[in-house]
Amino acid sequence: MSRLVIGILGSGKGSNCRAILEQISAQKLAADARLVVSDVFDAGILDIAREFGVPNAYLPPGKFRTRLEPAVEMELVKMLETAGVDLVVLAGFMRVLKEPMLNAFPHRIINLHPSLLPKFPGMEAWRQALAAGEKLTGCTVHYVDAGIDSGEIIAQRKVPVLPNDTPESLHARIQTAERKLYPEVISRFCGP
Repeated sequence: MSRLVIGILGSGKGSNCRAILEQISAQKLAADARLVVSDVFDAGILDIAREFGVPNAYLPPGKFRTRLEPAVEMELVKMLETAGVDLVVLAGFMRVLKEPMLNAFPHRIINLHPSLLPKFPGMEAWRQALAAGEKLTGCTVHYVDAGIDSGEIIAQRKVPVLPNDTPESLHARIQTAERKLYPEVISRFCGP
C-alpha cells in the first residue's frame, strides 16, 4: 500500500504541524510528510520540521502582504511536485493561494480554520465569535479555493463558548480540537 505524501505549509508556531507529525511518527497516520515550507524565515513550524527530520524550506513571499508573488508561487508548486506531494496541508499558512497552486493541486489542498465556517472567515475567528456572542464555535477543515475560507467543507468540530471565556481561553480550546480533527481528516485521504 502506498502512503499518502503530504506537504505542509505554515507561517507560525506549527502546533498543528506537530500534531500531524506526531501521528505519523506514532504510525497512527499512514502518510509521509516530505516537505514543510514557510513564508516566514524564523517560523516555529520550520523548527518542528527539523525536529522530526522533515525536509523544510523558507520561501521568501515577495512584496505582497496576503499572497505570494506569482513567480514565488510557481516555485512553491515546483518544490511540492518535486517532493511528490499528493495532498497540500495548510497549517496556519497566512497567504491566499492563487491559480498556480490551485491548478497544480486541484481539490488536493486543505486548510484548517478556527471557526464553524461559513461563520467568521478571515483573521482571529475566535475573537469574532466571542464578540458576536456565539454560544458555539469550533474549527473547520475545508478544501482551498480562490476565496478566503470559502472552499467546500470536509469536517467540523464544535467547541462551546463558555461564559467566562477570554479570546485566549477560547482560542486554546479551539486549538485542542484542531489538533485532533486535522490528523483525522488527513487519514481520510490515505489508502485503505
